[in-house]
Amino acid sequence: MTARLLCATPLIQPLIDRAQHEFGVIASQDAQLTVAQTIDALKNTPSLNAVLISSRIRFDAAAIDQLPANVKLIATCSVGHEHIDVAAARARGIFVTNTPDVVTEATADLALFLMLGALRRGREYAAIMERGWRERFGLSDMLGLDFHGKTLGIIGMGRIGRAVAKRAAAFGVKVLYHNRRRLEPELEQGAVYYSDVRAMLPHCQILSLHAPGDAASNGSIDAGMLALLPRGSALVNTSRGSLVNEDDLVAALESGQLAAAGLDVFRAEPEYDLRFQQLQNVFMTPHMGTATVETRAAMGHRALDNVADVLAGHTPRDALA
Repeated sequence: MTARLLCATPLIQPLIDRAQHEFGVIASQDAQLTVAQTIDALKNTPSLNAVLISSRIRFDAAAIDQLPANVKLIATCSVGHEHIDVAAARARGIFVTNTPDVVTEATADLALFLMLGALRRGREYAAIMERGWRERFGLSDMLGLDFHGKTLGIIGMGRIGRAVAKRAAAFGVKVLYHNRRRLEPELEQGAVYYSDVRAMLPHCQILSLHAPGDAASNGSIDAGMLALLPRGSALVNTSRGSLVNEDDLVAALESGQLAAAGLDVFRAEPEYDLRFQQLQNVFMTPHMGTATVETRAAMGHRALDNVADVLAGHTPRDALA
C-alpha cells in the first residue's frame, strides 16, 4: 500500500498496525523525528498527505511554510496545540487536529496523585525507603498534611478540572473554581464559582492549575498570586509550565508561603529548573499526565480517526479553527 501517513513520533504497535492497514505508513519507531527530518520526509514522499506528531515537535509558521502541497493534515497526539501555528496551517489549507476528551481521566488521576504526594511528603518518604529506613520517627516527626477536609481551588474548569473536582469531592474536599465563564449548575456539582481569581485564592489551601497556556496567561501564577494563598498551602500543576513564574514559585516554597508543590509540567522540558530538585517539598513527575497504556492508545486512535477523515475527503472531527 502506498504510504499516505507519516508518523514522526513512536507509537505503540497496535496503532502502527492500524495505520499500516488503513493508510500505509512511514513510521519512526526508534526515535522522534526533528522538525527538519519531518519536513524532509514529507518532501521526499509526495504520496504522504498527513503527518502525526506529538507535542514535542514544534511546527511554527516558518516550519509550516516549508511543508509541501501534498500535506493536508497535521494531527497532534495531544490536547494542547501551542506547538503548532494553527492559523498558519489553515492559511495553507492544512487541517490541524488534536485529541481531546480521551486524556481527561488519566490526567485527573495524576493531578490527585501529585496532590497526595505533595501533601503527604511522598518524595521525602520515598527517599527514606531508598536509603534503607533504619531510623525511628516519633509522633512529631515527618508530618504531612491531610487532604481530607481541605479547600481546593481550581483554575480552569474544563473537562480535566471537573474530573479533578469530582475526585476531590470524594475525599471530603470543598471545591472552589475560577473559569472564563460560570458553568451550568449540573456541571458545577457543588463547586463554588469565583469570577475574580484573586478573591478565590485566600480561601484555597490547595490550588490546582488546569488552564490553557497562551500569551495572556504566561507567568500569571506569580509572587502576587501566590501571596494571596493562605500560608502553608500547596500548588499542583498538570496543565502548562508556562502558567507559573518559577522564580516566584521557588521563593514561595523556600519561605514556607507554600508548604509543598506537585508538578508534572515545567517552563523548560526536559531541561527543567534544577532548583526544584533541591527542594524536598516538591513532588515531581516528568510530564506524564497521559502516560497510561489505555490513554496513549486512545489518543493514538483518536489521531488516526482524524487522519481517516481527511484521507476520505472529510473535515476531521477534531479540526482546530
